[in-house]
Amino acid sequence: MQSTATQPAGAMTAMLAQTRDLDLVIRHVLAGLGHGIHIGRERGAGVEFSEYRAYAPGDEWRRVDWKLLARADRYFVREAERDSHVAVWLWLDATASMAEPSREINGIDKLWFARTVLACVAAIAQRQGDAFGLVVCSAGKVNYMPAARGPRQLQRVLAALNRATPQGELPSAETLRASLHFARAPGMIFAASDFLDWPSPLSEALLRLRNMRHDVRLLTLRTQAEVDASFKSGGGYRDPERDDGLHRMSNADREHYKQQSRAHFGSVAASCRQHDIVHYEARIEQPLTGVLRSWLQLAGARAR
Repeated sequence: MQSTATQPAGAMTAMLAQTRDLDLVIRHVLAGLGHGIHIGRERGAGVEFSEYRAYAPGDEWRRVDWKLLARADRYFVREAERDSHVAVWLWLDATASMAEPSREINGIDKLWFARTVLACVAAIAQRQGDAFGLVVCSAGKVNYMPAARGPRQLQRVLAALNRATPQGELPSAETLRASLHFARAPGMIFAASDFLDWPSPLSEALLRLRNMRHDVRLLTLRTQAEVDASFKSGGGYRDPERDDGLHRMSNADREHYKQQSRAHFGSVAASCRQHDIVHYEARIEQPLTGVLRSWLQLAGARAR
């Protein structure tokens, strides 16, 4: 039997998919990751000294440097830097299309991959002391969990992610617009979806959040079969979110499908660039740790 270190990535992913214990999966995926969600500093009255500035009406007297006053005969206050803590929002697409399975690795589908990656982001947020909440789109509805901090919040989020099942279509644009009540202060949005519909009510909501100065980071998930059109010739396929009959793919259809697919996901990437949204595309057959690391590093590169 192969050791964990030498098992193929697909075999490891298949093994992780056999457990519903997200705590166990998180520990495996985050082992050695060593990368936080955000690196931010904000001015304030923290404990790490940064610089002096001239006193201004309204400044707290306790921040005046009295020794410098004696030397300079002017009032100066001590500016400091402190770590910024922002609310982290996990946004899960749990519509019917997210049930699409891998045709290479048994036991995994888009929803499993999406919920597992977002669970890891939640665990990192909890370790960093950030407040984090959850938004799940499924069966035309929006399920919302307010942001909070701490281990108990992590367990609540993991339980909600575990309960999510792929159902129905995205909520309407009106429903999603009404659900953005959590967006009072700019935060970080980590959204995982297959983004097969773009533009869509979901994309409109995410672009609205970006316009509201939220830091929006998207993860587009596809299967390897979707990328290279390696579907079985002559097989019947039905769109799980639309009642519009059975579709069959012949060899003659394959190249047209690939062209249409490249054009669609190219437009998704272009829209994200236009609106300064971090966007990373992954296949669900890829190792979870590698996908998470790449997504976070891409976001970190922009922050710098």
